[in-house]
Amino acid sequence: MPLPPDFTLLQVVPELETGGAEQSTIDVAHAVVQAGGAALVATRGGRMTARLEADGGRLAQMPVQTKNPLTMLGNAARLVSLIRQEKVSIVHARSRAPAFSALWAAHATGTPFVATYHGVYKAQSGLKRWYNAIMTRGDLVIANSDYTRDHVLSEHGIDPGKLVTIPRGVDLGRFDPAFVAPARVEALRAAWGISADDHRTRILLAGRLTRIKGHLMIVEAARRMAEAGRDDFLILFAGDDQGRTGYAAEVQAAIDAAGLSGAIRIVGHCDDMPAAYLLADLAILPTNVPESFGRAAVEPQAMGRTVIASNHGGVTETIVDGTTGWLAPVEDPGAWAAALGRAIDIGPTRRREMGEVGRNRARQLYSADAMCAQTLAAYERVLEARR
Repeated sequence: MPLPPDFTLLQVVPELETGGAEQSTIDVAHAVVQAGGAALVATRGGRMTARLEADGGRLAQMPVQTKNPLTMLGNAARLVSLIRQEKVSIVHARSRAPAFSALWAAHATGTPFVATYHGVYKAQSGLKRWYNAIMTRGDLVIANSDYTRDHVLSEHGIDPGKLVTIPRGVDLGRFDPAFVAPARVEALRAAWGISADDHRTRILLAGRLTRIKGHLMIVEAARRMAEAGRDDFLILFAGDDQGRTGYAAEVQAAIDAAGLSGAIRIVGHCDDMPAAYLLADLAILPTNVPESFGRAAVEPQAMGRTVIASNHGGVTETIVDGTTGWLAPVEDPGAWAAALGRAIDIGPTRRREMGEVGRNRARQLYSADAMCAQTLAAYERVLEARR
């Protein structure tokens, strides 16, 4: 059954700066608008707000990123007013802290509540497990991978019937090599200070500058490669430090101490990731904490690029080891140095062949359209159960 003609969705997410949960929020908002409904997002805001509004979504700005109990109560009151004013059909929370306010408001107004479990949250105490469980207390829980689904079932013991797996999707209209003009790639090359006659293999690590992304381990792997006599690679760290200036300085200091300032560059936030993947020859995802899904492993594959990723978490579902990329041991710089060396040595032709297999697989399994269709079907299921 289709969504009702007066359907209004309210998604609640801390910020709209960058990240997989944020992109999924915008994709689903757009899908609801395309289906004839209305899409609201309660959030502090961020650089992705313009993209939300360009796609027909509407911003409801409030401090939902907070963990302050008094502010959370205030947010709940604001959300109650918004739900009643806009006649919201479903509330969809995408993070734990705002989920408390969202669930309270949903209960107060009798509105169905859905939550997406975007990460495999650690619970080292009963209190933390209770905090994490907020994501399981609604009408339906969406897991973004089978890895996440298994975690939710083992950690919280919920009824499997109220849990559905919907993998994150990639916007295949945006992440398509055919739609990226060469001028965009050239502009990025120039902005990142890469000369036109630099023929080293370009290796891209895209993601926030945070310790769990594995930058320091890659610096050590690169040091070992250089020590072995390799000078045929250029590693690019593309991502926002989001105020973590201390960590960014630590990474730069490690690069300098290893004598790798000419081989590793921190290039900052990138607004044109499709062009970034085309500029690169190889993408890496060396996380030291399991990613629940790992959009940064799927996007480069959609662009025809091979990927090396840490062998844990949801990326083990999105990368076919030895076929579309490679899985390497977690936090093992020696193994990563060897994996990077092999990926360079097989040459561009073989990497392109693997990249084409990965691109076809990504298009088949991980499109944003498929994710949105499944999410809207989940909303329909929740509404039907409430009738």
